[in-house]
Amino acid sequence: MTAPSEAASAADEVLFERRGRLAVVVLNRPRTVNALTAGMAEAMLARLTEWAADDAVETVLVRGAGERGLCAGGDIVAIYRDMQGGGRATEDFWATEYRLNSLISRYPKPYVAFMDGLVLGGGVGVSVHGSHRVVTERTRMGMPETTIGFVPDVGGTLLLANAPGESGTHAALTGAHLDGADALHLGLADFFVPSARLCELAKALETEPADDAVARLAVEPPLSELAEQRGWIDEAYASEDAEEIVRRLKASPVAAAWETAATIEAKSPLAVKVTLAALRRARARGPVPGALEAALDTEYRIGLRLLAGHDFREGIRAQVIDKDRSPRWSPPTLAEVGQEDVEACFAPLEEDELGLAARVAAL
Repeated sequence: MTAPSEAASAADEVLFERRGRLAVVVLNRPRTVNALTAGMAEAMLARLTEWAADDAVETVLVRGAGERGLCAGGDIVAIYRDMQGGGRATEDFWATEYRLNSLISRYPKPYVAFMDGLVLGGGVGVSVHGSHRVVTERTRMGMPETTIGFVPDVGGTLLLANAPGESGTHAALTGAHLDGADALHLGLADFFVPSARLCELAKALETEPADDAVARLAVEPPLSELAEQRGWIDEAYASEDAEEIVRRLKASPVAAAWETAATIEAKSPLAVKVTLAALRRARARGPVPGALEAALDTEYRIGLRLLAGHDFREGIRAQVIDKDRSPRWSPPTLAEVGQEDVEACFAPLEEDELGLAARVAAL
């Protein structure tokens, strides 16, 4: 049973509202850019399940409190603290979060996400699996996990594997921040709406079908810089080997490619190689039924391996706890990460498997 203080905290951290036929989820931790906690994920899972069966609810909207963004990802400070005690709470958090991602992807009603401001990591998970994904000129989106010794999760390996060309591989390995136009190019969003009109859109959703309301207020997006860089990106990243990708980037005549090589080499070498392998496996699986759940199952395996390892803890320490920005990765270079190190991250968990794909297949 959840302790009373935890229940009260979760109730404050995610708010649920009803406005006519619109049901609204407000992530409500503005001081942390609405970083997602276990209590928030549990509350969302329960309420969305309830609303799915409620005929009085026609559309669901998810948005973030404050002006800084929808959600800056999972609460990695809480994860770091949990690591000190063995990481069991984090395992439970991920299991709930990934079930939430799966539910959103299969939601029987329009699910509108306002992806305004920062949308990182777990924030991607509560938005991009929805049916109506709205970005703005303020959107700054990304899966920056390799920076902290982790791998894109919440279905990110599947989403980025299926992006045009090698754009998703570039975004995953570098952890690059993407604007709204880039998110549209990658297939992570559907509509571009000026941020000044989001309140108008939210009001319209109370009485109008989501398709009509969003289409009426959407505008032509600006050009995607990422799309314009497809030439050198596709050429450099068309490899199964991270070291070869870095070599190609360094040999490119494009200055941006050289900078990208340095960026990748500064990330956790293990995380870079595991990320690349996860992307390629997700791509090879193809657009089959249950592909998202299979990706989430794989990401859960990887996550538990990294949770017990060195780089994830060290990455959070360097970036968030001590903030010295000088992680000491182990192994320290791509060349020193063996194939056996990568394969170990994908090994079955036996009785600890998440099992989402099997659960969905049985429906």
